[in-house]
Amino acid sequence: MRLASALDCVASSPLPESLDQFAKDIPADWVEEALLSTGTATLRRRRLPAAQVVWLVIGMALFRNRPITEVVSRLDLALPSRNKPTVAPSTIVEARDRLGEEPIQWLFTRAADAWGHGSADRDRWRGLALYGVDGTSLRVPDSEDNRNYFGLAKGSRDSSGYPLVRLVALMALRSHMLVAASFGPYGHGEQTYAEDLWSHVPDHSLTAVDRNFLAAGILIPLERAGTNRHWLIRAKLTTNGRRVKRLGHHDELVELKVSHQAHAKDPSLPRTWLVRVIRYQRKGFLPQRLITSLLDPSAYPATELAALYHERWELELGYDEAKTEMLESIPVRSQTPARVCQEVWGVLLAYNLVRLEMERIADEAGVAPIRISFVQVYRMICDEWLWSAIASPGAIPRRLRELRASVKLFVLPERRTERSYPRAVKVKMSNYARKRRPPTGSRRKPSK
Repeated sequence: MRLASALDCVASSPLPESLDQFAKDIPADWVEEALLSTGTATLRRRRLPAAQVVWLVIGMALFRNRPITEVVSRLDLALPSRNKPTVAPSTIVEARDRLGEEPIQWLFTRAADAWGHGSADRDRWRGLALYGVDGTSLRVPDSEDNRNYFGLAKGSRDSSGYPLVRLVALMALRSHMLVAASFGPYGHGEQTYAEDLWSHVPDHSLTAVDRNFLAAGILIPLERAGTNRHWLIRAKLTTNGRRVKRLGHHDELVELKVSHQAHAKDPSLPRTWLVRVIRYQRKGFLPQRLITSLLDPSAYPATELAALYHERWELELGYDEAKTEMLESIPVRSQTPARVCQEVWGVLLAYNLVRLEMERIADEAGVAPIRISFVQVYRMICDEWLWSAIASPGAIPRRLRELRASVKLFVLPERRTERSYPRAVKVKMSNYARKRRPPTGSRRKPSK
């Protein structure tokens, strides 16, 4: 009965008016179910109940340049108190620790499953929903706990200055909506995290992946675990096989051998596997080879597949939106691994909320979601959230309503596909020595 009464207490607390914008996208019953499923429901009335802390974590992702205490204050997240008009920073930290990462992860998974697949289903290619999988990394504060848990990236210049989170995501390519994600210590490879994503790939789909994933132990399970699930990848220079049949100009069926290591790890793998190899060359670039499980040249023309593979870059653009525009290239701010994981799930959830609003604007403008400016919509959402916090109850400032109505402000020009930008270094790395955190218990040498 205590749990039931506690939930009734939280539910009776009115949602701040500044959160009304997102309440229709993340229903209260989703938040309640996330707390119940993970056993983190608030058992007594607190100034920051668990349901409010969920919104705090999302707000931390949207307002990167504001202290957490200001996020709580500006978004009116704390319940009123006569004795304490403001919330102490220690109270916020304790509230985040009580919540943990599991409810935010549950909420992201629930929302991403509802929004992501529906988004991919809106714009199919020859009956197949288009997805992409690739990895990236996020910097986190250089605390002792973060360094020990997440680790540093090793390279030719010793190692990175900050601990790194390795993240791999499944994205709907034609809307940039995240469908699933897996992340953790940087020392684990992208292939390890990608294994957590294959169960989220639906039937009747095509997943474009980076050539780092070209392995029988990865692609064969992806294909055989569902119905009409296919993949598309660029070949490595060392990829060779036996030609079985010529399908057309620069289009053939090839038999690849499954390595002894892969077969030993998974005895259910065949000794060989049949794939389709497509050779093509874009103007100004070297010849390339694509490998795919789509073996029918009539149903899936080679020229269309060659053009389709380059949509995989949409995933990189999505990462840029989240890391450069939303996070403003600022490392995740939490000092402990548990809070880092909680914050990363909040970042992923907030990113999808922005993309969801972009889809609505794209529908109004009659264009594809990738033609909508992420920066403009992100700023609009942040402005609306802050303005609603000081507006009269239930009101949305007229200026922001007019801004959303003027959809032309959000529409980007069509992309000029004839342009090319070869990779090059714009800023040379510094010759100065990197600043390092001293090991625990060590003393700095006195300066001369």
